[in-house]
Formats: sequence, C-alpha cells, structure tokens
Amino acid sequence: MRLPILAAAVALSLAALAAPDAASAQSPPHKFGRGVVNLALGIFEVPGRMVEEGRRRGPAWALSLGFAKGIGGFVTRELVGVWEIVTFPAPIPRGYRPILEPEYPWDLFD
Repeated sequence: MRLPILAAAVALSLAALAAPDAASAQSPPHKFGRGVVNLALGIFEVPGRMVEEGRRRGPAWALSLGFAKGIGGFVTRELVGVWEIVTFPAPIPRGYRPILEPEYPWDLFD
C-alpha cells in the first residue's frame, strides 16, 4: 500500500524539479530532471498515443495504430531519458533544448 504512494510522491517531486522557471528554463538541472521524468514516466506514451489516435481517427485506430505508436514512443522516450541524464552537463543539443516533442509525456493528453 505504501509503495504506490511513495512512487507517486517521487514522480511529483521529479516533475517539480523538471518544471522550468524563468531563471533556468533550459539548463543542466532542467535537462537532468527532464531526463529522469522521461525515464520514469515514459510508459505514458502508450495511453497518450492511443488517446491522440482515438481523437484523430476513432477507437479502432486508437487500439491498433495508437498502441503501436505508443510502444515506439515509449522505447524512444526511455532512450532519450537515459541520454539526457548522461549528458546533462553538456549543452547538447545547443542550449539544452529538448530532443522530443512534446517535452514531457503528460503533454500528450492536452
């Protein structure tokens, strides 16, 4: 019972660390936080892409194409998360810009 609460608290803490403020919109700490969040919550790609395809084409496409896109996005987001964690001190890409669009997996639900 305590493990899900702890996991939620950790995820919310990481999200707060990753949220940009005016002074450090794209910086090494922001890049590190974004990498940790993408690594920890990359699985959100699957339902996010399913919702996206469902809105665009309907429920049958959400279950088929949306699921396939979600699995591909999940793998990609995990790998990019590891890359951003490992390279957070370096301004790669220039200015610490995010590699993925949307920057965070929960932005798929907007």
